[in-house]
Amino acid sequence: MVTGGLQLVREEFLAALEQAGADRGKVEEVRVRFAGRRSGLLRELEDRLKTLPKDEKPAYGKALNELKTLVQERLDAAQAAAEAAQHAGSAAVDVTLPGRRPSAGAFHPVTLVRREIEEIFLRMGYSVADGPETEDDWHNFEALNIPPDHPARDSQDTFYLPGGFLLRTHTSPVQVRSMETMPLPFRLIMPGRVYRRDSDLRHSPMFHQVEGLVVGEGVSFAHLKATLEAFVHRLFDARLKVRFRPSFFPFTEPSAEVDITCVLCHGSGCPMCSDSGWIEILGAGMVDPRVFRACGIDETRYTGFAFGCGLDRVALLKYGLPDLRLLFSGDERMLRQLGSRVGS
Repeated sequence: MVTGGLQLVREEFLAALEQAGADRGKVEEVRVRFAGRRSGLLRELEDRLKTLPKDEKPAYGKALNELKTLVQERLDAAQAAAEAAQHAGSAAVDVTLPGRRPSAGAFHPVTLVRREIEEIFLRMGYSVADGPETEDDWHNFEALNIPPDHPARDSQDTFYLPGGFLLRTHTSPVQVRSMETMPLPFRLIMPGRVYRRDSDLRHSPMFHQVEGLVVGEGVSFAHLKATLEAFVHRLFDARLKVRFRPSFFPFTEPSAEVDITCVLCHGSGCPMCSDSGWIEILGAGMVDPRVFRACGIDETRYTGFAFGCGLDRVALLKYGLPDLRLLFSGDERMLRQLGSRVGS
């Protein structure tokens, strides 16, 4: 009968398994030989089933299934016996010994910086706002006075998605959503992840920002300067000098870039600050009236200021990291080293 070959395989398997005994390596060799997925004998027997005449297939298939069940059961038992034999001679566990303390983890530098910044502004009376990372053109560009021909909209800089969506290039869309929905006045900060097509020593395709927005009656540039000076001194060092340089941003007017004396050389000049003694840390300005109009706010009654900085860049400065890519390397040694310095 055609099933006679199955009986021979059965006897051969049982003999090989008995010879393997409690040796894990030999049991594994038997498993691969008979039950291996690619070249095992059972696989060859399954392939043979396809070539049999139709009237012989039922009996052969039934016998093959019984053989497969037998092989699997005996292999499971043999592997368990081999495992038990391996540990039979090991020393018993002394339950009176003290347990091993698991190594404690540490917060990521960006998380540490974000929490510190949030705490500073919460003490100033700000609230923390959040928004979606997948945005539409209106909230990410149009409402922020960024025209269709602006370079920031180029596909070389922005990750565009199907359906007219994109990965937000800044956390400013949260400002727009807040101005559209929240009652005035308010003071907000918006930390979060943002995305741009950029990758080098100082840039990453995914990075972290925190932006701030204050809207109310009588808000002035003097309020902006005082706020950012207090923030920088609290975040880094009260002895640092702060300067405001005129700049341009589509959504603020007037606009400024905020520099601080280098935290490494304290203004004497070093590679970190390109020997200038200064490091750019923030962008800021008064909210452009056209942004207010786009968000449905009366620009004749309300004024406001906005600012933003990169959390990753702040982490580099605070913890003396030489390369932005270290923050995203997944190297636990960096986290343990920083954790031992600043705690968790």
